[in-house]
Amino acid sequence: MYKIIILTITLLLLSCNSKEGQQKHNSHEKLADNPELIAIYNSDQSDRKAEVIDWAMVAKNDKVRRAKVNALLSANKVRTALDYHHAALIFQHGTNFLSYRKAIELMKKSIELDPRANKWLLASAIDRYRLSTFRSQIFGTNYKINKDGRWELPNYDSTVMTDAERIAHGVETLAQQRETLKQLNKKQLTELFKMGKSVDEIIQFIKKEDISNSAYDLTAGAITDLGHQLLNQNRNEEALAIFKLNTELYPNEFKTFNIYGKCLHAMGYKQAAIVALKKSLVLNPKNENAKKTISELE
Repeated sequence: MYKIIILTITLLLLSCNSKEGQQKHNSHEKLADNPELIAIYNSDQSDRKAEVIDWAMVAKNDKVRRAKVNALLSANKVRTALDYHHAALIFQHGTNFLSYRKAIELMKKSIELDPRANKWLLASAIDRYRLSTFRSQIFGTNYKINKDGRWELPNYDSTVMTDAERIAHGVETLAQQRETLKQLNKKQLTELFKMGKSVDEIIQFIKKEDISNSAYDLTAGAITDLGHQLLNQNRNEEALAIFKLNTELYPNEFKTFNIYGKCLHAMGYKQAAIVALKKSLVLNPKNENAKKTISELE
């Protein structure tokens, strides 16, 4: 009888230990990111990256997205660090202090779950919340066009945060913010069209300019945008000339060669496209799009 009692206790202990171990194992299982939240986040980003943005429609979509995220929060379906980040972004695109305050709470939870998370969204939500409650922004994340048509950092107290704190939150330093404003307020190349200049004249103008100190935005992105505008007008050869110029001005940017190569490919210049895309690959070996196109062409 004594042996039976001992055996029973032993089996019970083994069973308890097994259940406890299983519970511990389950508690350490990695939670999957919510696919519905990922879809909501992608929808938000897609709206804001469209070539032509209908902001009235975006506002309607934002309202629907906030309702969906609220439902997920109520159902306890926002659980991972990425889930909370995605949810925070949706509320950061809200229209009042209640949404911004919620974005702050959600981002704090995201960072609590994953301290490595990019904290820029938290800084931006804090700035938006402060601005919406008639206080100054303290990180310098919210740029705005003023009544004179120039970009500015409105109601900004730059003395509250140090550059170290800005960097820790993924925010530009003060010097970088000043440079960003300078760049944002430069003239656009399309203004030269309005002055009656041809593409050839614009190319010669750009070549003679001091890129860094020009009154015009001569960044690789701005020149790429000009090329795309020409493509949209079916001015393909002129667009190609602009993309080629971009590779000459920015020979270490893989994107300039990638775009130039894609344009060459679209226009039937097979060998030249291969050369450009291979140059893009040298500058960025992870450019899978270039690898695929080269494989197709060869």
